[in-house]
Amino acid sequence: MENVRVIPVLLLKGMGLYKSIKFKDHKYVGDPINAIKIFNEKEVDELVFLDITATVEGREPNYDMLTDIASECFMPLCYGGGIKSLSQIEKILYCGVEKVSLNSQAFENPKLIAEASEKFGSSTIVVSMDVKKGFLSGQNVYTMAGTKNTKKSPVDYAKQIEDLGAGEILLNSIDQDGVMNGYDLDLVHAISSNVSIPVIACGGAGAVQHFKDAVNKGASAVAAGSFFVFQGKHRAVLITYPSKKELI
Repeated sequence: MENVRVIPVLLLKGMGLYKSIKFKDHKYVGDPINAIKIFNEKEVDELVFLDITATVEGREPNYDMLTDIASECFMPLCYGGGIKSLSQIEKILYCGVEKVSLNSQAFENPKLIAEASEKFGSSTIVVSMDVKKGFLSGQNVYTMAGTKNTKKSPVDYAKQIEDLGAGEILLNSIDQDGVMNGYDLDLVHAISSNVSIPVIACGGAGAVQHFKDAVNKGASAVAAGSFFVFQGKHRAVLITYPSKKELI
């Protein structure tokens, strides 16, 4: 775990931060700037901010908020939500954000991955994959904040977005999101063993051991939400981050 990035994923909804369970039941957990200040003190490896309503509402990213967030953030920052064009990506990077995460638009307009990777560099382009198990079929990739089933196989999609030039995959299990009983390790292994780009495991972490389990299955980095913002069985809000010693 010494060289593995451990990344908090924070969900923006309006002007506040929220955390979900299986992409539903959103609970308010605080102000973005306050959270960033705490994570600065904890010397966090990297942060991911996802605006979970921008795409569904058909609006652009909140560039003013992004500028405020990036100016406070001492660690690399990735942003996703409402991104549809190269010009929007350019605006986001101009705000001080290092990476952008494409999700719904990456599926609807795959050439955006290739064009963005060519213009801004593949290391700047992350593609977020939200995966859910079907009742009768296997797992499928979902878009539109987990509401639209693309009927696409996660492995096939991962190979496609790698070929298009994505620099990383943010792999999120909808079924495990916010449950805190561990990642979908079979999914992590399936994706990481079929692509050569870094895979960030997300969805389900509730203990440091879960991070290690994901790395053992091939994840290049690990991400979580609830683990960093909730404390105890009653899910009291407490923003925290494990020490370097705990992560060894």
